[in-house]
Amino acid sequence: SSSDLVSRRGAFSRRHYGSVELVYNSPTTPVLENPEYQTRWYFKYFLGKLHQIYVGTDSEKQPFFISVVLTDTNNQGAPQYKAILWKKTATQKIYLPHTPGRPLNVKQILSNFQNMDRLEKSPKEVVSPELQKDRSFRRRKTLAKEKHSGVVWIKVESLLHGSIPKEKKKSPFVSMYPFTFGSGDMTGAYSVHTIYEGHEIMFHVSTLLPYSKDNKQQLERKRHIGNDIVNIVFLDGTPEEMAAFSPNCIKSQFTHIFALVTYLPGEDAYRFHIYSEESVPLFGPSLPSPPIFPKVPDFREFLLVKLINGEKAAFNTPIFSQKRERTLDMLIRDMYAEVMTEHRGSLQRRALSEVLPEGGRSSRRREEARQVEFVRVGQALKLDTIVKGDAPTSLANTGLFRRSPWEPQCFYPDFHYEIICGDSWSDNRLILATESGVFVVEEGGTCRMIFDKSVQIKQLTVVEAHGILLVRTDRGRDSRMHVFRLSSFESDACGSEPAAFSRQHMKDQRLERTKGTHLYAVSRLGGSHLRMAVAVGKKILLLQWRHSAAWTAWCPTSDTDTVEGFQYLREFQVSESPLVLTLIDSGNCYSAGGQGENQICVGYRHQFDLINERTSETKRFYNVEGKWAHLVAAIDVYEDEEPELLLCFNNTCHFQKLDETNASSEHDFHWNSVPESIVCAFPYILAFTADSIEVRLVINGNLIQAMVMPRLSLITSKSDVFFATTAPEFFSLRGTRMDHKDSSPPSSPHCKKIRIFHFFFFNYYSKFRSQKDAIVIKSARFSFVIFFFQQLRRMANRSVSIGSS
Repeated sequence: SSSDLVSRRGAFSRRHYGSVELVYNSPTTPVLENPEYQTRWYFKYFLGKLHQIYVGTDSEKQPFFISVVLTDTNNQGAPQYKAILWKKTATQKIYLPHTPGRPLNVKQILSNFQNMDRLEKSPKEVVSPELQKDRSFRRRKTLAKEKHSGVVWIKVESLLHGSIPKEKKKSPFVSMYPFTFGSGDMTGAYSVHTIYEGHEIMFHVSTLLPYSKDNKQQLERKRHIGNDIVNIVFLDGTPEEMAAFSPNCIKSQFTHIFALVTYLPGEDAYRFHIYSEESVPLFGPSLPSPPIFPKVPDFREFLLVKLINGEKAAFNTPIFSQKRERTLDMLIRDMYAEVMTEHRGSLQRRALSEVLPEGGRSSRRREEARQVEFVRVGQALKLDTIVKGDAPTSLANTGLFRRSPWEPQCFYPDFHYEIICGDSWSDNRLILATESGVFVVEEGGTCRMIFDKSVQIKQLTVVEAHGILLVRTDRGRDSRMHVFRLSSFESDACGSEPAAFSRQHMKDQRLERTKGTHLYAVSRLGGSHLRMAVAVGKKILLLQWRHSAAWTAWCPTSDTDTVEGFQYLREFQVSESPLVLTLIDSGNCYSAGGQGENQICVGYRHQFDLINERTSETKRFYNVEGKWAHLVAAIDVYEDEEPELLLCFNNTCHFQKLDETNASSEHDFHWNSVPESIVCAFPYILAFTADSIEVRLVINGNLIQAMVMPRLSLITSKSDVFFATTAPEFFSLRGTRMDHKDSSPPSSPHCKKIRIFHFFFFNYYSKFRSQKDAIVIKSARFSFVIFFFQQLRRMANRSVSIGSS
């Protein structure tokens, strides 16, 4: 139960997320996990459209099928590949970006799936349109959106007997779901039914199921409720009596999750607890603390999302996954045997991008006729399915009306330059570096230049705690680190703006020993001291700001240094040029008298190492297996106050504790595409690719939201998450360009409007984090005051003792 797990593991434990109450009563948005993975992709995105189907065998000689479609539907003009892979183990779905002029082949698409990059032979394309019939039929049988939940009303005295209730009275809990319709005699006269986000839910209400006076066991009730994976138990009692509930009162091999609900008349609210089998993977949303819901609409949505996510998670338990794997294996083998016998003459080896094969006019016409027939057969199948009422409900009640919890807010609508890097400054400003200079952009307001184009900045960081701007310039071999005061870019008392800095102004602001810098990283904001690791070839310089955060917070006017503010600490030699740098702060560091050690995580081509800042000791942390490795990020996270790193490489996210030597892949998850940037904000993690954003849960890697935007790039995630994308009206679509009237003059004839967005839903997280930083600063101020008065007391005592002597 939730209370037991809290006492054993801690409320923020990733292993039991979703079954515990949060320590802080933070609003948890109830969102469906893996909503697209539960959609019939083939019916929704492939059937009735021109696509390609391939068949082959993997490295273990197991047959597989893969379908690929290139579409720009609902993608804001950014075409994407959507691919479905049918294997013995599972059905996997991904979407990949499409680059005009550089189409992907089948092997490249397959390499994005696990263990599919070592094929001996290329798969063959099945050009027969008749295969769509079998595939559509079997997809309908293997994956349904219908869910079933049992609803049981139990009185307190029934808990003592540990038996299923025999009451005939209707549960008051059913009033939350008003959809009731007639049913058969075997399941009762009425049933309760609802639809949420494309999921049809049928409730087997115990008091509405057939009741027999002669049958003491009430087998009809037990038959339906015992076969439901999720059971809602409405307890007619007090919160104290909820502790007497035991899941053993309903014995079943299929029921894996119990949702215990009780009504609180005095508060006009519901109290909610969750019980789940240990084999059920993590699922959200997490319960607030205390788990009380005063509003019925809010509780209804939370409960439905919790039950749907729980049933999806339960399908990954051994008892269900093994049965599903056997069924899927049998279907794929039957389809493979059918293709090799009946459709063998329609197998071809050709490139994925080769829509029309090379040859004369006659062969071209035959291919065009085949494509027309292929689409016609698919559209006929789709129409027939809709007419029969077998179409997935997600087509009817999702799409434009679908709930979008993370709608991005426009920060600046028409920026005229490609953004190289940037960072946020205060609440409403951004500093953006481009090839044409560096600009300060205010939200919905002005845009002014602070560095001209003679200064090429490749990386920058705004450190508002000390009022400085760190920049890394790069012009050939003369790349260095520079430090500026943020006040240098502010308007004076008369309101006049300072002139833009040029290359000749950079000399006095450069840090010594940093020539040749190609990468740097700073410590987490809110720490005791600002530290910076600078990578210069095969060495790493460690620098520290001379003023502590407590001193700057107490005496901000005394912290006016620039380059002289950084003190050189030490230098580390590494085996290769670093690709990733992350400073790991210990909450109980050695310099403060504790036992913790500050460390640096360094990523190379195929490995991550840890360097102890105090002892310079280097140890091998994690090896990336495979022929190629694309390192993305190493993010420091914490679980139960244990230091841990989230290592991101290729399309994989791996959790690794600092004190563990064996790398466990138990909590690894994979992105649909190889990301370019990663943002972690508990309980979410975001991946930015060239044209898409994926939002997943940190605790289980489940996909929450996927957004497609053309020419996407992350700017910063220090407070809110800021990103840039090409405005849709200026994005080339099918070789044409839409006209757009704009009053602002373009900066160059080749400019394209860049639109800057930020996520509104991260404001709470940012506010919470800023509150934590404020608490750190206030506590630092308080500690300094205590230290100051302690020194005064010592001086006073010393004066008294000297006077008396």
